[in-house]
Order: sequence, then structure tokens, then C-alpha cells
Amino acid sequence: MSQEFVIEAFPRGDQGKGASRRLRREERKIPAIIYGGNKEATPISIWHNELKKALENEAFFSHILTIELDGKKESVILKDLQRHPYKLLLTHADFLRVDKDHEIHVNVPLHFLNEDKAPVVKLQGGVISHQLTEVEVICLPQDLPEFIEIDVMDLQLDDVLHLSDLKLPKGVRSAALQHGEDHDQAVVSVHLPRGAKADEEEGGEEEGEEKE
Repeated sequence: MSQEFVIEAFPRGDQGKGASRRLRREERKIPAIIYGGNKEATPISIWHNELKKALENEAFFSHILTIELDGKKESVILKDLQRHPYKLLLTHADFLRVDKDHEIHVNVPLHFLNEDKAPVVKLQGGVISHQLTEVEVICLPQDLPEFIEIDVMDLQLDDVLHLSDLKLPKGVRSAALQHGEDHDQAVVSVHLPRGAKADEEEGGEEEGEEKE
């Protein structure tokens, strides 16, 4: 993990809806909380625009973050984010403490490679469909990948890749597969466009009739 994200935080004494509204309106901050790690939950506030800008980077969601509060630093991951129902505003954030000796569950984005170069797309007109865009992994904080790559270059028509087909980094495992093979979800598949498939079937029927 090459990037580092540091979030400036401030103690939050007043709580409740009224205090949260004042915080957002008057101070341009949003309420947040840090919890876990066998410590008491700590209410904090953070700059709204600073967090919003950080969220533009996909890596923010799958990184160990640093929160600076009262001169002390805590390692955390973003566990939940609440947004305004119709305005482009953040309203609350939850951060979970992490330490190097305890595994964490984190959703990691999938990056699909060679989609525009794969022969099945360029030569056969296949369409690549993403059933998942992220996967939940379990690992120690230091092993957390920024993303997981899936190379689709060699896929053929009607191929389907499942969670069990993913090449996960050392020390990283799929959370879903911990529950057994029944949870081996499809991740990406290749198929012909609906119209092309119908034409292909029609052509096959006509060829059969001619032979008769």
C-alpha cells in the first residue's frame, strides 16, 4: 500500500441531531465515531470537504487510514459512511480501529484487465459482464491489498469466473468462501449480446433445415 491517508479529527462533546446539524452548518464538519479495538467508542468531528475529497480516491476505501486526534494517531478503516438522501453531502462516518495482530474484514475493489483487448471481445463480439465490482476479504492490516486484478484476456464465450478462481495475494482470503462452496459467487462472465445470440440460433436452425 503505497498511499497514506491522514485525517484531522476533533473531539466532539455535544451529541444529538441538533448538535450534528450545527456542526455541519456552522463549522463545515461532520460527526463521526471511532470504535473497536477493546476501547471505548470516541465521538469525533472531521472536516466535510477534506473527507469528501479523500473519497474521490478509490484506494481510500481499502486502506488503513490514520486519524490524528489531540496529537495522537490511530489506525482505522472506514466501516460506514452516511450521505444526505438528495444533496451531495456527507452526514456521518464510522471508523473501526485496527491493529497489526488482528485480522480485518474489508471490501476491496476489483480491477478488470484487458477488457478491450481480449480476443473474445475483439474477434467474436463477446460481452464481458461484471457480477461483482468488489469482494470482501479477510487479512491482517499489513496484507490488505489496494485492489484485486482479474485478467480477462484468455476468457472464452460462456466462461464464468467465480470467487474461487481469483488469485488473491498471500495472507488474503475471501470472506464469502469461509462459509463453503455454496457461497462461491460468479464474478465475471462472457456472453454474446442478446440479439447476436438470437441470430446465431436462427442461423443454426436454418442450416439444419437445409440439410434435411
